[in-house]
Amino acid sequence: MHVGELLGVAVLGAGHMGADHIRRLDRVVSGARVAAVADPDPARAKEAAAGIDGVAVHAEAEAALDAPGVDAVLIASPGPAHEEALLAAFARGLPVLCEKPMVPESAGALRVVEAEARLGRRLAQVGFMRRYDAEYRQLKSVLDSGRLGRPLMLHCVHRNVSSPPGFTSAMLVNSSVSHEIDAARWLLGQELTAVTVLRPRSSGNAPEGLLDPQFVLFETAGGALVDVEVFVNCGFGYQVRCEAVCEAGSARIGEGHTMVVTSDGGAREEVPQDYLVRFADAYDREVQAWVDATRQGRVTGPSAWDGYAASAVAEAGVRALVSGGRVTVELAARPELYADDGV
Repeated sequence: MHVGELLGVAVLGAGHMGADHIRRLDRVVSGARVAAVADPDPARAKEAAAGIDGVAVHAEAEAALDAPGVDAVLIASPGPAHEEALLAAFARGLPVLCEKPMVPESAGALRVVEAEARLGRRLAQVGFMRRYDAEYRQLKSVLDSGRLGRPLMLHCVHRNVSSPPGFTSAMLVNSSVSHEIDAARWLLGQELTAVTVLRPRSSGNAPEGLLDPQFVLFETAGGALVDVEVFVNCGFGYQVRCEAVCEAGSARIGEGHTMVVTSDGGAREEVPQDYLVRFADAYDREVQAWVDATRQGRVTGPSAWDGYAASAVAEAGVRALVSGGRVTVELAARPELYADDGV
């Protein structure tokens, strides 16, 4: 692309997340345009791209990557399709923003890392958008300043109104808690080294057979502990909270008030019902930062290594869920390409 031209983006996947990114690129983000959309359901792809001029719509991902005017790729398809799409983008030298999980299985995620390392330059950014949330960034700044002393514990809460059809007990760890995995690595600057999953009695609101809620405990290389309450059928709203407990104080995020209505002798606070509402600003900031960096020939944000590490920790978490015991996390050697990553 030439200086001043809009970044032509191919969006792979036109479901809930993909459609929202198509809207964001078209109406919110500056410096980019939607050049192509791909989804196995052509009708869904056409609906998501409706009203946007010059968009090529395809059923196959590679056809969208080869569409005229495509300079970069945003992958929002289901996780199992990510490895093939990432490798196809690498083969074309296209920068990529890939939604989490980068690749659900750690072996596939490692193949992506190794492929990018062979290129000798970073092309992929992984969509861990909490790094772009104003509250998380404020918490990161406080911890990095050192004024609260060494972090000892992170207490995290991750609640959803209800789980989608087909959601499994393992997905509470490898889909929902994957955000906390990356956030903990980033906030603390430490790898997660072991995981234990405790299972209280399942909620009556959970679909039959789903182990929900769960209590996930991570150990870190620096001796801190991270606990996560994950409850995906809480019924009342979408809530994400995090408290860092340090040697000389604590800091808590996730309790910022939305509108509070007072009437009839009481008060009622609105609770977001969806992650696209709670983290709307973070998604906008993430995609804008990706577009800006890509137009300058740079790649910033969470790396393919971060995506691999999150998948490896999540896999250990699923093994801990099944076994009921403590499972250690085994990571491959980090390629030199990611030596400057923050964790």
